[in-house]
Amino acid sequence: QIAFAACFFLCACVNYGDHSGDSGCQRRNIPSCEALGSWSHQKAVTLHPDDNDGNMWTTTITVPKGVSKYRYFKGFILEPKSAGDPCQVIVNVWETHQQPRTMSPTGPHLNIDDGQFGTHNGVNCVDSGWLTCQTEIRLRLHFSQKSPGFEEEIDEDEDELSPTCWHRMTTTLEKTTTLGISMISANSYKSRHSQPECGYGLGPSQWTEYSIHTMYPDNLELTFEFFEEDMSEHVVQGDAHPGYVGTACLLSSSFSENGMDIGVATLPIMARNSRQTIGKVRVDYLVIRPIQAFQCDMSSSFTKYWKKRSTLDASENQGEHNSLIQKRCHASYVEFDVHLSKDAVPIVYHDLTCCISTKKKHDKTSLELVELAHATAVKENDHKDLVDDEDEIDEHQPFPSLSQIFQAIPEHVGFNIELKWICQMKDGSWDGNLSSYFNMNKYLDIILSCVLQKGGKRRIVFSCFDPDICTMVRQKQNKYPILFLTQGISEKYPDMMDIRCQTTQIAISFAQSENILGISAHAEELLKNLSYIGDAQSKGLVVFSWGDDNNEHEIRKKLREQGIDGLIYDSICEEQGEQPNIFKVEEQHTLQEVITEETLKSASCSCYSIPCSVAPCIGSKSCSGSGESDSGLSSS
Repeated sequence: QIAFAACFFLCACVNYGDHSGDSGCQRRNIPSCEALGSWSHQKAVTLHPDDNDGNMWTTTITVPKGVSKYRYFKGFILEPKSAGDPCQVIVNVWETHQQPRTMSPTGPHLNIDDGQFGTHNGVNCVDSGWLTCQTEIRLRLHFSQKSPGFEEEIDEDEDELSPTCWHRMTTTLEKTTTLGISMISANSYKSRHSQPECGYGLGPSQWTEYSIHTMYPDNLELTFEFFEEDMSEHVVQGDAHPGYVGTACLLSSSFSENGMDIGVATLPIMARNSRQTIGKVRVDYLVIRPIQAFQCDMSSSFTKYWKKRSTLDASENQGEHNSLIQKRCHASYVEFDVHLSKDAVPIVYHDLTCCISTKKKHDKTSLELVELAHATAVKENDHKDLVDDEDEIDEHQPFPSLSQIFQAIPEHVGFNIELKWICQMKDGSWDGNLSSYFNMNKYLDIILSCVLQKGGKRRIVFSCFDPDICTMVRQKQNKYPILFLTQGISEKYPDMMDIRCQTTQIAISFAQSENILGISAHAEELLKNLSYIGDAQSKGLVVFSWGDDNNEHEIRKKLREQGIDGLIYDSICEEQGEQPNIFKVEEQHTLQEVITEETLKSASCSCYSIPCSVAPCIGSKSCSGSGESDSGLSSS
């Protein structure tokens, strides 16, 4: 019998002692043994508050002999919807130390005091939970002339309403629903807080976002109330809410009715004292659902973990798939694009559209995979670009599946997986001339399930140009980090419609507000504003750089001198001597500690060995160490 004692609130700097409003909130213990849940949040053991000390949470359990690893988390227990169903557990905050807590019972009875929640070995490391069973709805309003925002409908015979008329949201939510608001701009952000009584006014380069967690995503009524920001006009004497103009209503059932989890809803604004429509508001919405048919465990998390080291090199793949498999293993990471074929298979391919010509009818797998969701027709004048030699077609057979890439590339090579998604330009056009694509939840569920099942110990980072994809990846799973890809202000590429994509500074604020690992910025803007690198890193973000400029040695040198965390470029094969695979070097450092001096003296160099000026060489054969799997720099 082991009695656990953990202080729920020990230091004033970590505010876990206030339980107001935390109906059903519990601290839970997650070890690696079956008696304590085998890393499953659903099977975790519940701790109970001590009668004599409300900040102390305890439980008594029976565990097998040996070393057990475990974590604590704070969560919510939801009663089942129908009799006989299990309770649902929502993870609110959990410990994410790279090395979990351990215990090794030395007798039949033992008391363990684990100190403060979130602090282990003197280090505080906690992270927000992910979507286990609940759904998250995001509603975004922003000031823009071309993209969704506020519009007024004004009768020419009536007084014009002030253009600063903006909103607040009020609604009565059930206990199974929570609401938070975020304000983000190029220079600052304020995330997940309660809004003021009359909401916020909006201005250029700024947006307001509401986040709603609910177990009933199709059964919510959401009300927006609009107020005059200029209180000198349209104020009713004795009004409890001065400046109140009108109301707009949104039913969440409309999302499922149109079959899309992302889109724009246009709502009429009704005047407060009449049924007259005084304007309309367009609201961006995003529905984030938990991954279907896959359960994330709590054994490890790298979503905000990055070990600080010298700049990592990532080899960029632009479509030479076999070269990705055969030649890229000198890089610490390989970067490639992933999206779905028409039959929902994750494949590696750079572009959103493609021209296909194949002569081998017996190659059924290839024929099925090339049937992309939005493949473009082969035009007559494109035939001259197609290769006629069958051997050449064999060598560049489209398209490798993501599963094949996991099997073909050694595990010590990390993956920077760009999630391909359509983007709208500021002029209204769409990337690849595609205005519609897959259901975003289904798209990500398929790709994330593949990566989570096949990732093993490989270091993996996701990236995407679409900010909603970044948000979804962060909320749907608890293991791998994501970088927000941004082109910033560019002369090479057209401006993006989405305000979150328009500058590197806004991208930094967005990454902070979503608590993602960091950004992958276009070298073009970084080179003009090198201070962005240090600015982002000072805010706890990791910074990568991509772009053609990175193919120049002197530019890479300049960015390395600024302390950039990662460089993505496509000439690593020609620059093998520039930067060895840092993960192989680290493995050799680990092995070096246990190799005898005699062995070191008799060893000869290998292509991945540590330079002799740094440390003795350890052998001519490639070594596979067992060092800790990590992505990079801890943000703490």
